[in-house]
Amino acid sequence: MTQTPYGEDPDPSEPLPAGPLYVPVRPGSSSCTIRLFRTPLGGRTAVGFTSERRLVATLGAHQARIRLAEPALRALTTPLGVTTVTVNPQFTAPAPAPDPASSPAPVPASAPAPDLDPDPASAAATPAQPKPAPALRAG
Repeated sequence: MTQTPYGEDPDPSEPLPAGPLYVPVRPGSSSCTIRLFRTPLGGRTAVGFTSERRLVATLGAHQARIRLAEPALRALTTPLGVTTVTVNPQFTAPAPAPDPASSPAPVPASAPAPDLDPDPASAAATPAQPKPAPALRAG
């Protein structure tokens, strides 16, 4: 069997490294944490962008970011059980809001809605809701 270069192989056995990526992070007091997202099917994925312009177009100008090589991003996320890296996603959606039926107390219409970032484990326990379009979501 002859070796086929990646360019000719329709289904390479290993993904090609994407090179240096702009990776979204959450800054902390002394360090930062890589943001993980969910695929439309609910799987966890790390995200990287090949240009700062693409990151800003998808996540906004205020999104903190660091530069990481794709193998380094994989090495940091694999111990967390995240084996997928999505490069240059085009769509994102906010994390799902909790089901109003399970909310302990209704929020008055005149009060501003709280900024919720649900725990990914509890979000996975709620029934899946149909989505209008495939998108990555924070989580």
